[in-house]
Amino acid sequence: MRRRTRDPQRPPIPGEILVLVASAFVIAIGYGLVSPVLPAYARSFDVGVAAASMVVSAFAFFRLVFAPAGGWLATRLGERPVYLTGLLIVAASSLATAFAQSYTQLLVVRGLGGIGSTMFTVSAMALLVRLAPPEIRGRVSSAYASAFLVGGMLGPVLGGLLAGFGLRLPFIVYAAALVVAATVVGLRLTGARLRPAGTGPAQPPMRFREALGDRTYRASLASAFANGWCNFGVRVAVLPQLAVALHDDTWVAGVALALAALGTALTLQVAGRVSDTVGRRPLVLGGLVVTAVGLGLLGQSGSLAVLLVLSVVSGVGAGLVNPGQQAAVADVIGNQRSGGTVLSGFQMAQDAGAILGPVLVGLVADAAGFGWAFALTGAVALVAALPWLTAPETLHRPVAG
Repeated sequence: MRRRTRDPQRPPIPGEILVLVASAFVIAIGYGLVSPVLPAYARSFDVGVAAASMVVSAFAFFRLVFAPAGGWLATRLGERPVYLTGLLIVAASSLATAFAQSYTQLLVVRGLGGIGSTMFTVSAMALLVRLAPPEIRGRVSSAYASAFLVGGMLGPVLGGLLAGFGLRLPFIVYAAALVVAATVVGLRLTGARLRPAGTGPAQPPMRFREALGDRTYRASLASAFANGWCNFGVRVAVLPQLAVALHDDTWVAGVALALAALGTALTLQVAGRVSDTVGRRPLVLGGLVVTAVGLGLLGQSGSLAVLLVLSVVSGVGAGLVNPGQQAAVADVIGNQRSGGTVLSGFQMAQDAGAILGPVLVGLVADAAGFGWAFALTGAVALVAALPWLTAPETLHRPVAG
């Protein structure tokens, strides 16, 4: 049997990036550990559903508000120290959450964890931009997203098991996992390897205003907002409620979410390579259209089979969008420059969609039903596709000198 030879034009994923991918897997498992436990833990302080939900929202709110500062810090201080500091802040927040003595303490320390979260998220994106060879940026984005996805699927299962030993234990384990991840990253990623090896003068950081002048970056902001709205917001928060409302069984919600995640995971395995060969633009356009179909028609589901099939379709759309848009943003910045504020702007757009989507779609569902609510979600994805119709392809964009 003939052995496969490595394509010399497709370099392997660098070891430093594999360390970041492994760290992402650990972080996602840890986040999944606490996500199913946190609402019940908040309710243990004798508060209602709304107050318990506020603890969850506080984390996302602090992520959004602190994103500009996180990008500025990554540009000024360097990605590695900001990444490590962010991990340790979330670890401290998680440990403090485990030992909170009141609801107010819980709300504050959980919210502060969002600051650390946005620090390591933006820094990780910046490191991926800097370390990923341009020929495999799509593959790198897929590998990183897959690690988060698989870890996020395993975490809730482990969190449910740990919760049997007390609601505080998952937060302690999460804190320990983050310290381990920070230690490994700190030892394996040294500052010398995080900068380009060229002998020319250092390139100035790319500013957010400069990136806004690029049509592809503006299109990426639109798709990031839609991706947050559809896949990190509505799919997670509203789809389970639709499933239970239609079929009056809580297990249906879990199956629908699991199938959507499976669709994303399987698509990511090929989407990154397609992004690196065919281009970023067709992948994002196709992903937004598939997302619009999958989620936009969910509200019309009349049977369990249709609901589950459309859940898979929505997951496929997410798997197509993510690698393409993240690789496009990396193309805009390039390996020779830092772009913390550019990346934080991209992350803010996604977080804003994830926060606003469930709220607005929930209001529409209350007023007009799930059919109109999910139709609105599909429309958001289609509108986000419009800027990509005229956005230049960045796959073979020349490197600025």
